[in-house]
Amino acid sequence: MILHIAPKDGTPIYVQIVNQIKRLVASGQLRPHEELPPVRVLAAQLLINPNTVARAYRELESAGVVTTRIGAGTYVAEGGSPLAHRERLRLLSDRVDGLLVEADHLNFTLEEVVELMRARSEALRGRKEGHHDDNA
Repeated sequence: MILHIAPKDGTPIYVQIVNQIKRLVASGQLRPHEELPPVRVLAAQLLINPNTVARAYRELESAGVVTTRIGAGTYVAEGGSPLAHRERLRLLSDRVDGLLVEADHLNFTLEEVVELMRARSEALRGRKEGHHDDNA
């Protein structure tokens, strides 16, 4: 798990940690039951006070994103983030916004973009199905 802290960002460091871990869970990069680094290990990696990491982990536990097992560590919760769907939707929305701005810049209509997405989706599904058949 790689996190990036921006000390001069204006956002408290523990909030930066919380937001990044939520994003990792929502995107599936951290999966249910996956263990997070111990507080002291993550603090040493980020060169910050362990209390800051502990606070972030408490916030994540309060939000239902992680569970802490005394003496056993901190793990991604069974259901992942309760905000996972909303966070995934936000991430996808950001990508769609970028695509729409670029399509507009290139003078493509929304209908042309949608048709291209349908065609690409079908092509990708065909590749996945073909790959699956190769393994059979």
